[in-house]
Amino acid sequence: MTVYMEPRDSARYAFGDDDRRILELLSGRYVGANPPVPFALRAFSKAGVLQTSEGLYDMDLSERLPQATIGDYAYLFGLVWSDGERAIDGLVEPFGPTRLYLNAEQLYRSSAVDEMKPDARIVVPLLFRRGWNELLIEVRRTAAGFGCRFGADEAKVRILNVLSPFADRSGSAGWVFSQATRSALFGSNGQFPDGRRTEEDSGLTWLPQTRWSAERQALPNMERLYGRPDRAVAAYGWTRLETARPASIVLRGEAHGPTSIWLNERLVVDLAEAGTFRTSPLTVSGSAQLLVRTINGSKGWGFDLEAFEGERPRPFLPPAQVHGYQGVWLYSGPVASDADLSPASVCSLSSLLPSVNTLGSPDGYAYWTVDMPQTRVRPFYENAMLSNKWTTGASTNYGRWDYPLGVTMYGLLRSARTLKRRELSDYALSHIRSCADMYAYALWDRDEYGFPSVNQQLVMMRMLDNCGSFGSAMLEAHAETGDEGFLRIAGDIAEFMLRKLERRGDGAFYRQSPGEYFDDTMWADDLYMSAPFLSRYTASTGSQEAIDEAAKQFLLFRRYLFMEDQRIMSHVFDFKYGQPTRIPWGRGNGWVLFSLTELLEKLPSEHPDRERLLDFFNRMCAGVLALQGESGLWRQVLNEPEAYEEASCTAMFAYAFARGVRYGWLDNGDGNSDAASYAAAAVKAWRGLTTVAIDRQGNVHGVCSGSRYSYSPDYYMYDLRTVVNDNHGIGIMMLAGVEISLLKSSEACNG
Repeated sequence: MTVYMEPRDSARYAFGDDDRRILELLSGRYVGANPPVPFALRAFSKAGVLQTSEGLYDMDLSERLPQATIGDYAYLFGLVWSDGERAIDGLVEPFGPTRLYLNAEQLYRSSAVDEMKPDARIVVPLLFRRGWNELLIEVRRTAAGFGCRFGADEAKVRILNVLSPFADRSGSAGWVFSQATRSALFGSNGQFPDGRRTEEDSGLTWLPQTRWSAERQALPNMERLYGRPDRAVAAYGWTRLETARPASIVLRGEAHGPTSIWLNERLVVDLAEAGTFRTSPLTVSGSAQLLVRTINGSKGWGFDLEAFEGERPRPFLPPAQVHGYQGVWLYSGPVASDADLSPASVCSLSSLLPSVNTLGSPDGYAYWTVDMPQTRVRPFYENAMLSNKWTTGASTNYGRWDYPLGVTMYGLLRSARTLKRRELSDYALSHIRSCADMYAYALWDRDEYGFPSVNQQLVMMRMLDNCGSFGSAMLEAHAETGDEGFLRIAGDIAEFMLRKLERRGDGAFYRQSPGEYFDDTMWADDLYMSAPFLSRYTASTGSQEAIDEAAKQFLLFRRYLFMEDQRIMSHVFDFKYGQPTRIPWGRGNGWVLFSLTELLEKLPSEHPDRERLLDFFNRMCAGVLALQGESGLWRQVLNEPEAYEEASCTAMFAYAFARGVRYGWLDNGDGNSDAASYAAAAVKAWRGLTTVAIDRQGNVHGVCSGSRYSYSPDYYMYDLRTVVNDNHGIGIMMLAGVEISLLKSSEACNG
């Protein structure tokens, strides 16, 4: 038996067979360890370094530094925060001589071959220490090029957020790059810029600019930000007032054109033309939102505004914390002068405004800017930056869209119903909404900056991993709340699965990714990444096509991956070799059985594929049952006696068996129910998990990290090690607890 803890430390030792207490323990620990930290808002310069669609930072300085001559050097400098030690693979694509330093240690120096090969791509392992890490890249101009591309491999998963160095830019997002210099100033000589000091201390001038020129600073605020329109257009300014007690406030100021001002959505100024204004006393208590809408006039575009309590000036405060910005106003525009936008819809950090250009013609959308050159407000996902082994360290998972967290949110929603704990569902819904509410923004952010700063996997949707699992949890949330915003995203996911996803000639989903190790493969995992979502999509929208597709995929995957002699699934079929791996990875098999129960629950009894799917379920359950260990757990490779016992597959098998018994799907082949043996196996598995995999603090042990694939069982047994509180196991552990609880209740009722 694989030992993950001393028996006295186990949940079973503390709570025995009290499944409700153990479920409370699991869900409570997860919520407590993952507080609802929102996206971070940061000042970000559109004139700075942007990313490619792969997430690599595009550091081509040829156009950015046109005065640089052959042989000149330049530097790119950035900070990376890590909550703990974090290992990821970096990628470098050099255009010319390039050196990469991490915390003053040279990790890469380009060779002549690297510099002259147009498609050179070098993998550089990066190990970030806890706290701040300094990245410095030195590039030199040659006739071949000037700069490089650099970033994280699998950038939408291993998110690499880079912040600006120097005290002058503290809190801003993005790299800085230096003006060209004739000689090498840093790196090879042992000298490095200090990111904690000022730019001036470094001895170089760094871009992008953060200060207005004197001429630009003298212009009215909207004209300074957006230029001088040729037609009548409008823009918004947003700030707030705060008082500790009810106070009588007067607003007074001047506008260069027609202007409206709202205080907490109440119109308090409506100026028809340029001029000065003063309000009557306004009662303000607590925090009050102040929104200004102003149209350009013949002498300029902008406004000045002050607030007074009696004769005492009252300061404005920023409406939201924007790191890297000291001002108190946020701005958005231009918009059409006759646009009918409510103050509530404008004063939002998740909404875009329909934008126009200076001629008044439609020009996409606008988000908030700050009073700095070409500088926007940009929300960033900065929680749980995953390492190569999918670990999260001490940071929170809140707000992340990815497939393991889709299972976690589903587990929380079902745990909340079972335990009648509304705060658990509120937490899960809040996490899901934090992603859903930013969907439109994230699409715009991707198009505007090359690579999105939030919802990376959703809006860079290229494979089932990116959308199906969390999308399924989102539809579970829709069933609970009726939130129509969830359905718009679900529609895009369904369109991807049903119309755009790669398929074999027979219609089977598979992975086509030229240049990647997994190109031309089919994974058992993808039944989970597709079928539960498609089943729920039918339930939410009535789309018969979706659930028909889910049923079809199970039968197709069975043809490719099911090992009839052992009645379990190969993890992967590799079409490059024309054969399955015949390695029955535990969690891969778990995904299949777990997902098949999700489909069978929603598949109509008269569906033409139902009997074949029930046969598949029964045959696979029989194959899995035969391999259960004495401890109740199954092994990482199901048919390898030397493989370690693994918790996530065990939880999935317990879940599937319990549901098979509850719904009456299990049959021994001659029409007689074999439910008792499966019920006993499910309970045995749960007892094993609560004894060796769940400790008395609610931590989950024995879950293997995210997997690649191999034709050798040794990869799964020795390379894929277990991680405490890995996201691949927490949600399914809750779901297993829910189903065991329901199974015991149904047995008690039937008994």
